[in-house]
Amino acid sequence: MYYETIKVLDCTIRDGGLVNKHNFDLEFVRRLYQLLSAAGIDYMEVGYKNSPDLFDPKEYGVWKFCPDDLLWKLKDGIESKMKLSVMADVGRVDLKSIKPASESPYEMVRVASYVKNIDKGIELVNTFAELGYETTINIMAVSRDRGPELDEALDQVEKECKANVVYLVDTFGYFYQEDIDACVKRYREHIKTKSIGFHGHNNQQLAFSNTIQAVMNKVDFLDATVSGIGRGAGNCTTELLLGFLKNPKYDIRPVLDAISELFVPLSEKYEWGYIIPQMITGALNLHPEEAIKIRKTEEKNEFRKFYERMINAGMD
Repeated sequence: MYYETIKVLDCTIRDGGLVNKHNFDLEFVRRLYQLLSAAGIDYMEVGYKNSPDLFDPKEYGVWKFCPDDLLWKLKDGIESKMKLSVMADVGRVDLKSIKPASESPYEMVRVASYVKNIDKGIELVNTFAELGYETTINIMAVSRDRGPELDEALDQVEKECKANVVYLVDTFGYFYQEDIDACVKRYREHIKTKSIGFHGHNNQQLAFSNTIQAVMNKVDFLDATVSGIGRGAGNCTTELLLGFLKNPKYDIRPVLDAISELFVPLSEKYEWGYIIPQMITGALNLHPEEAIKIRKTEEKNEFRKFYERMINAGMD
């Protein structure tokens, strides 16, 4: 049965950390780890493996750095088959501090790379693969890089990269279902020896439906977050995805507990999810940062004015 090949990667803490500067307390993350384990989630991504020499620990929470001792504390005393994942950015990780996978609390490392930096992304992936980690390369902003340079990048990934999974990432929440069909087909024309993954954003209320479309195209690795938490418009929600998959290895009930216990209170402090400024940037295929900024100003509800400014920005 095809569904047996699917892996759900919950990136709540990593992507959600972009909402609160990675300031989750340890007990919050341990409780989520416990509940996602009970739900049968395959991977939990807990943050970035960034160097504290490059980012001020006074400004960011510990999940921006994910030191090994923190991750061992996260897992301590909780029985789980779920694997831990971290994300590593090119030029932001201290490779000297990375231990072999056999000595590490996490099993997977994901590297995000734009097409223009694919050489550096491949090099970083291969470094982690040689240390024994499962690896993915997440190709960002594909909606803006759909020319021949994408084909060249995919060919290079296939030939040179040791990643287990190549991710299609709808960074700006711009894609519709037909775009998912076309992109997955295009990926498969070039990627023959690796699995395909999909990471969607919800700017146009399409993260879930686009993830369904990825499933229809037999994409194996699916990203989601509890209650859709993530930068700006957020992501495909874990609870909707598990409800759709109807796979007996997953149980939605612990995820509902997580929403009640952890994310309803959190939503009173932080904003995420579909809102009009995020819809505007998604529809115009623009980075969500401007939509995030305007929510902090007195013009946060002047949607027409923001739309016209973004149209002009897109023409530049």
